[in-house]
Amino acid sequence: MEYENRPGSDTPPQTTPPAGSYQTPVPTTAEPRKASGWRIFWGVLLALSVLANVVLLFMIIMVFSLVMSGPRELFDSRRDGFGEEVLVKGPTSRKIAVIRLEGIIDGAQSERLRKHLRAARNDQNVKAVIVRTITPGGTVAASDQMHNEITKFRRETGKPVVAFMQSVAASGGYYTSVACDKIIAEPTVITGSIGVIMNNLVIKELLEEKLGVQPVIIKSGLKKDWPSMFTETTEEQKQYLFDKLIGPAYERFVALVDQGRDDLSEQEVRRLADGSIYGAEEALANKLVDQVGYFEDAVRLTEQLAGISDARVIEYTRLFTISSLLGAEAKLAPWQVDRNTIHELAAPQLMYLWDGR
Repeated sequence: MEYENRPGSDTPPQTTPPAGSYQTPVPTTAEPRKASGWRIFWGVLLALSVLANVVLLFMIIMVFSLVMSGPRELFDSRRDGFGEEVLVKGPTSRKIAVIRLEGIIDGAQSERLRKHLRAARNDQNVKAVIVRTITPGGTVAASDQMHNEITKFRRETGKPVVAFMQSVAASGGYYTSVACDKIIAEPTVITGSIGVIMNNLVIKELLEEKLGVQPVIIKSGLKKDWPSMFTETTEEQKQYLFDKLIGPAYERFVALVDQGRDDLSEQEVRRLADGSIYGAEEALANKLVDQVGYFEDAVRLTEQLAGISDARVIEYTRLFTISSLLGAEAKLAPWQVDRNTIHELAAPQLMYLWDGR
């Protein structure tokens, strides 16, 4: 049968093949196969390029930090992970080193102060030190370690040390400051809080009445677990803890303030050491500080004590390293809680701390 191609018709003419003839089938049109192998190759090459650029960036930052960290004689400080930032320009032969004490005083703070003082001791160009104190205090042990390090530095080197207190420099912050030759307080500082505090959580009722958990304590003596979070703290226990812990720590605090402040008698120190906080002017009136002023005033006083002028003022700062970055990232993981962390959170701690939250 023949089909007529009528005008205006969109249907193409169709023909029927003759009987007995064979017609080769026309293959359907397919999209050419893309070269997936090349895509993988270029993807890997791009990933390697990005990785190489990241490594290069880290190397540039590390080289820059080493260049900015100071002269070659500060190898010891760079080895300890810190360098120098120039706060006031001056000759390198007359330097005042600023050591920042900021945040809660703990073992890490104490170790950092020890390393900074070692750098100031080994650098012959450092003529004096300013301890820039911004802390409400911290543990008794760490505060005492820092007081000892400052006292030893002054005795062994003869270099003067000035405490410059900013914002909050209370309790353990004041404890470390009295180890210095002079104390300058910023006009808005909060200081004082001479005393000791110890907190203890009691979760007995929570465990037994809310959770149905009954703690079992086996001990060799009556006072072995005083204080315990699993039992109520009795008046006898409180007196025992005061006699054994609070009292001796308080007496040491009073003795060191009396030793460090020549203008104060022991009786006057005890009158002030009731845990009270003091503003700058009140602290000056009570002879707890030597002067009220700003950082520039602390620098001038330090120059006078060291017998120098136009000093170069530098501050020890932490260097950027890959290990410190990785360490900081590791500390940000809240789920990494071990037995020591739980013990530190649960156990009572003896503190030279102004707990003014």
